[in-house]
Amino acid sequence: MSSAFPDKHDDQPAKPAKPKSARRRARELALQGLYEWLVSGTDAGVIDAHMREQEGFDKADRAHFDALLHGCITQAVDLDAALTKFVDRKTTELSPVEHAVLMIGAYELKHCLDIPYKVAINEAVELAKSFGGTDGHKYVNGVLDKTAGDLRPLEVQASHKGR
Repeated sequence: MSSAFPDKHDDQPAKPAKPKSARRRARELALQGLYEWLVSGTDAGVIDAHMREQEGFDKADRAHFDALLHGCITQAVDLDAALTKFVDRKTTELSPVEHAVLMIGAYELKHCLDIPYKVAINEAVELAKSFGGTDGHKYVNGVLDKTAGDLRPLEVQASHKGR
């Protein structure tokens, strides 16, 4: 049965996808590099060179990519220690995608203080939605929300007072 009202989308062209920010591209590339590192143990320099050859690397925030990839690899033990309190199993037993996303989120919470904690968490959730398992983003959100309370207690407390 046809409606008397035309569908409002029939005559409108599809909106083009919002272009990804340079930081989002940096996070996606760092995620791919960390995944490779977690799965294969390949040297960070080899992974770095491989990621720089990827399509779209020229549109990424190179400094942020470098900080995330190399920072997460060199600080993997410390980042896992920050996450361990809030994960339900050893980080080595997590999906490599979720593990890498959590490392990026924890790194940004710990070292990128110019990025509000809610943005760091949201960006990690978006990575998990794009690359992770079906409900992986919910897990990432829960773990990083708790981790933020440890790594940025004053910022988290201030945001809760404003409610």
